[in-house]
Amino acid sequence: MEQAGAREVDPLVGVARVRVPEQPGPGGRGAAGGERTPGAADRPRGTVRRNSVREQILDALRAALVGGELRPGEVYSAPVLGERFGVSATPVREAMQQLASEGAVEVVPNRGFRVVLHSARELGELAEVRALIEVPVMLRLARTVPAARWSALLPLADATVAAAADGDLARYAEADRAFHGAVLALDGNRQLVQVAADLHRRSQWPLVSGPVAGRRADLVADAAEHTALLEALVAQDIDVVSSLVREHFTGAHG
Repeated sequence: MEQAGAREVDPLVGVARVRVPEQPGPGGRGAAGGERTPGAADRPRGTVRRNSVREQILDALRAALVGGELRPGEVYSAPVLGERFGVSATPVREAMQQLASEGAVEVVPNRGFRVVLHSARELGELAEVRALIEVPVMLRLARTVPAARWSALLPLADATVAAAADGDLARYAEADRAFHGAVLALDGNRQLVQVAADLHRRSQWPLVSGPVAGRRADLVADAAEHTALLEALVAQDIDVVSSLVREHFTGAHG
C-alpha cells in the first residue's frame, strides 16, 4: 500500500484503455468480472496460465507506455494497477521491475513506480547507438542476401504501414520492432538481434504525450521508409539502400 499522503493514480485514469486477458474466476468469469472498457485494444481471450501472467501484464504495460496511457512523471502503484487488471500486486510489481531495468520507469520507495520523462537528447543518443549497430549490418546484408528473402519481409513492412495509418502507437511499436528484428536476423547473429531489440524498445518510450495527428504523420513517414528500403534491397540498389537506412536513423522515427 502507498503511504498516507502519497499520490496514487486512479486506475481508471491513464490505463483505462489497457486490457489484460482475464484471470479465471468463479463460474469461469474473469477476476475483473469480464469487464471490457470501451476503446480497449483487442487482446487474446481465454484462460491465463499462471506462468504467463507476468508476461501479459508486462506486454500491457509496455503498450500503455508507448501509447501514452501511462503518463510521464506520474506515479503508479502495483496494488492499484493489479486491482485494475484483476491480478495480485506481485506480477504487476515484477513487470514494473523489468520496465525499470529497461529505463521506462523508476522505483519510488513506498509509493510505486514513476514513468520516466525522457529527453530528446536521450532518444537521440539511443538512435545514434542503434545506427552504429544496425546500419553496417544492413549494408552488409544488402550485398549478400538474395532478393527473394527481402521480398518475404514485405508483409512485416505492410504491418507497419497499416498500424501507422491507424495511428496506433502501441501496435506500430510492435510491428516496427518485428520488422527491424527480422532484417537483423538475416545476419544470423542472435546476440546482435537481442542487443538491437533492447535498444529499439528503449528508443520507443515517448517523450511526452502529443497530438495524435502529429504522431500519426511521423509513423506514416517511418513506415514508408520501411517499404522504400525493402524495394531498394530487392532491386539490390546499394546506393539507395545506404541513403535510406542512414536517413531512417537520422530521422529517428523508429
